[in-house]
Amino acid sequence: MSAHTARTGHTSHAGQAGQAGQAGHAGYEVAVREYAALGEGPTWDAAAQRLIWIDILGSRVHTYDPASGRRTVLVTEQHVGAVKPRAGGGLVLNLRDGVGLTDPDGSFRWLHHEPVPGRRANDAAVAPDGSLFAGTMRYDEAPGGGTLARFTADGLASTVLDDVAVSNGTGWSPDGRLMYYIDSPTRRIDVFDYTDTGDGVRLPANRRPFVTVEDGAGFPDGLTVDAEGCVWVALWEGAAVRRYTPAGTLDRTIPLATPRPTACAFAGPDLTDLYITTARTGTETPHPLSGSLLVVPGAGKGLPQPVFAG
Repeated sequence: MSAHTARTGHTSHAGQAGQAGQAGHAGYEVAVREYAALGEGPTWDAAAQRLIWIDILGSRVHTYDPASGRRTVLVTEQHVGAVKPRAGGGLVLNLRDGVGLTDPDGSFRWLHHEPVPGRRANDAAVAPDGSLFAGTMRYDEAPGGGTLARFTADGLASTVLDDVAVSNGTGWSPDGRLMYYIDSPTRRIDVFDYTDTGDGVRLPANRRPFVTVEDGAGFPDGLTVDAEGCVWVALWEGAAVRRYTPAGTLDRTIPLATPRPTACAFAGPDLTDLYITTARTGTETPHPLSGSLLVVPGAGKGLPQPVFAG
């Protein structure tokens, strides 16, 4: 793996963020102008006061410091689906061939190595207990070819879902009692009860639909849950980010110029700025901002995110 640094600054854009069905009230900005093939996974690293995001197909891990504009880019040796901070410093990476760890000194080791031909890593999230819920998918997006698995700090892996096409957004309610999850081709955000199995391990159960995205509005991709328990979701091919209330009612839409937003997360010292990753892949004539990192300042209030316990 190799790294380099760069600097950048915000530029305004005419996109609008507003109530669904109403005129917008606040524009989004370009935080980092980039040409990521498949930008994904924005995550606020509170300890380092930086945003981590990735380019899956570009095999790159980006960091961005909103205060200084400083950027770093780490090049991985294989496609990377998600990256999250670790409690002891360093990063946990959901990679094509398994889950790996980098230490603060930059050294790498596998936590769980399980190559599967034709399969790669995709989105991941850290649960309230510090375990990692990591998704996979086949490169050809074949139904049932992906999984969602849980990884503990000592590398113990357990399959949570084994019949997934494109494993995507995962998040928890503010009280930790619900888990939200997306398998993108279903067009649904599903919700589980996140319950104790009796041995101190909490797992999702009682899966049911939370929201179904209507035909023509795109496919649900990455999600985040805010301090009010509302679920924000990026709509691939939908050129928008939506917020749904805990009751599943659409109450806000942020339209974007880029057709393929991939994920969103609250970041910044007070967790009020919504960062949105975007993609260029599969578009014949990409929009100039496709692949860039966008931000909606003051969009809401996010939740502090747990870090991986390993």
